[in-house]
Amino acid sequence: MNIEYINPFIEASKVVLKQTAGIDVKLGKVYLQESPFRSNSIIIIVGLTGKIRGQAMFSMTMDVGLFIASCMMGGAPVQELDEMAKSALSELTNMILGNTATILYNKGLTIDITPPTCLFGDNLQISNNKLRIVCIPLIMEDGRTFEIDVAFEE
Repeated sequence: MNIEYINPFIEASKVVLKQTAGIDVKLGKVYLQESPFRSNSIIIIVGLTGKIRGQAMFSMTMDVGLFIASCMMGGAPVQELDEMAKSALSELTNMILGNTATILYNKGLTIDITPPTCLFGDNLQISNNKLRIVCIPLIMEDGRTFEIDVAFEE
């Protein structure tokens, strides 16, 4: 998998999280994820089509999801993953991938994204046997982690 395809996801995530939620993140150790793998309590899946095909999966604990949704809503307390919180998190992934697509386009690589699908619950298991999955952990100042799992083929 070409690292030049992964860096735009990292760059876009840092910018969008800062602009929309005021959250600074640093990059954790990027690694290959085994398939199947267990996800945290919330996973938002967005399909990728075009020059590269696959999925970007945004994975976080319920605590992290509620924290991000609260930050996106100006600090208003978010106690549960209601429709407003799901909408905020889905929009966050749209913005991250929209920015990623723009960065890739500027490098001569055109992709399109599908609408996000939000899943939540305990013991979510993700299986993608045909594609290699790169895990990009983004670590917030307080140690909370927001992961992007990218699986695609050229």
